[in-house]
Amino acid sequence: MKVLKYLGIIAFAAILGVTAFIYSGIYPMGADVPHNKLTYWLLETLREQSIARVSRDIVVPPLDNPDLLLSGGADYNEMCSVCHLRPGILKSDMSLGLYPIPQNLSQTQNGHGNHEHDDSDQVARRQFWIIKHGIKASGMLAWGLTHDDQRIWAMVAFLQKLPQLTPDQYQILTAR
Repeated sequence: MKVLKYLGIIAFAAILGVTAFIYSGIYPMGADVPHNKLTYWLLETLREQSIARVSRDIVVPPLDNPDLLLSGGADYNEMCSVCHLRPGILKSDMSLGLYPIPQNLSQTQNGHGNHEHDDSDQVARRQFWIIKHGIKASGMLAWGLTHDDQRIWAMVAFLQKLPQLTPDQYQILTAR
């Protein structure tokens, strides 16, 4: 019985402490101040586990159609490149001003669940879900509200080729 009493007191104190922390306003929320390591790890892990769970049953269509590459490239250039960059560009005002800083998708990825050991369908499912639904409090828009699945798959098809493109190839593929 004493154990339950102490657990109740500890739980009450924890809830009181968390509530006091939240209402104190002391946690820095500016995009120019990074999260502490624990907060960053918690948010990163929550995001990656959530995306892995909700995207695992998405069926990936064939992405090797050149028409997909062309339409996805034009959309990427207009809607994504200001934050996620393009070949030959390492930073932009938008990419530097967001927190967390968006991935440079024109470079081979090795983070955020996009590892070299992941199969291409797993990466494609993840990219599709992120483009369609966005990511809360990150600046990543939910394009599924204004774009159909075919158009989103075209962007995914383009993303599969983007890291191998030179600046000249990018320019050709992204022209409308």
